[in-house]
This record gives sequence, C-alpha cells and structure tokens, in this order.
Amino acid sequence: MSLEGKTALVTGGSKGIGRAVVEQLAARGATVVFTYRQDKTAADEVVQQNPGTTAVRADQESLDGLDAMFEPVRAGLDILVNNVGLVTAAPIGELTPQDFDRVFTVNTKFPLFAIQRATPLLRDGGRIVNVSTLNTLLPAARLALYCSSKAALEQLTAVASRELGPRNITVNTVSPGATDTGTLRAANPPEALEAAATMTALGRLGHPADVAAVVTFLASAEARWITGQNIRATGGLYV
Repeated sequence: MSLEGKTALVTGGSKGIGRAVVEQLAARGATVVFTYRQDKTAADEVVQQNPGTTAVRADQESLDGLDAMFEPVRAGLDILVNNVGLVTAAPIGELTPQDFDRVFTVNTKFPLFAIQRATPLLRDGGRIVNVSTLNTLLPAARLALYCSSKAALEQLTAVASRELGPRNITVNTVSPGATDTGTLRAANPPEALEAAATMTALGRLGHPADVAAVVTFLASAEARWITGQNIRATGGLYV
C-alpha cells in the first residue's frame, strides 16, 4: 500500500491513534502534515522519528485553526484524516450550552469545515477518513454530547461520499472500540479496561496501530471501491 508522492493532513497527530496514523502514513511514503494542540514536545518527537512529517499547532475549539492547518498543504492534498475527538462526561442534567458548543465544535463543526476547506485542494482520487467511535452504536451514560457529535460526523461522512464521489474521492468513517490510549486509561478504572478486553472477541484492548492500519488501508489505492462506510475497528467488541 505505497503512498509515495501523496500528501496527507492528519488532525491530532502527536499522540494516541493520530500519532499511529501519522507513523503508518509516513512509513508508506506519504508526506504528512499533522496538528497538535498543546504538547509541542510530543509533536517534535513525532517529527524527529518520522522523516517527511511536519507539525502545526491548531486548536479545534475554534475555526481559526483551519488557516494554520491548511497553510502547509495549499499546493495540493491527497488524504485528510479528521482524527481529533473531545469527550465531556456528564449526566444530561448537568450539561451546559458551553459544553455543547465546545464538544460539537471539536467533533463535528471543525471536521465539517476541514472537509469544506480540503475539497478544492484534494486531487481527484483523494481520500477522507473521519474517526468516530463505537459509542455511537453502544451509547453509554454521561456521554450524550460525545455520542451525538460523533453520530453527526458519521452522517457527514455519508453525505460527503455522495458529493465527492464524482471526483473518485472516497469518504469513510473508522470507529474504534476500546483502544489502549492515555485518554482511555485516564477515563476508566483498571477493572473497566479488563472487562472491555474480556468482552472483545480477540481478547484484548486495541492498540493505536490496530486502528491506524485500517485508516491507512482506507487512504490507499486498494480501498478505491469503499466509500460512505463506517468500519468498526473494535477487535470484535461488538459483533
């Protein structure tokens, strides 16, 4: 799945699933621009370890971040990966309008306008991959905003696949299950992680590289006949 000569843009590429996506795209020959929000040390480490990558600071809580993000790819783009996700865990009765605006801006509004901004830059035959979550299929208490904002992103994927199909641009969603990242471990006690591994058909938590492999496949020429789909990369957490 060579990506030689391709230019990719990945949001949230300094850690977790996003970092694994950057690493795998770069390993296959793509020139990769990725965003980070705060951790410049982690972003610099990714650049040092992966030739052909560039880090750009961009905060998805504001559309102002779009300008900085797209500046390095203004000459043309082949792959856009909307990876960043924000979780606010609270009962519905405690949510505020500010919570709603923040989560939907990061998880839905910013990806929507990133796709809009990318469309004239994407070469025919390009790829868009949006990262969602298994929680849109298996919603959990306290995750109303996360689940609903990612569900909206999945519908955006479907519509964009129709609109961009005439240019042979594919648009797909990847929905990870329980993936062993710092975010997952910070939000769940050890017993919850053990339970998730037990419930998974393959008997373990996912690794960021497991999900990144699916994203990388969808970014390749081999996935040219897949569009408008939601690939649930969960190891069989839901079957």
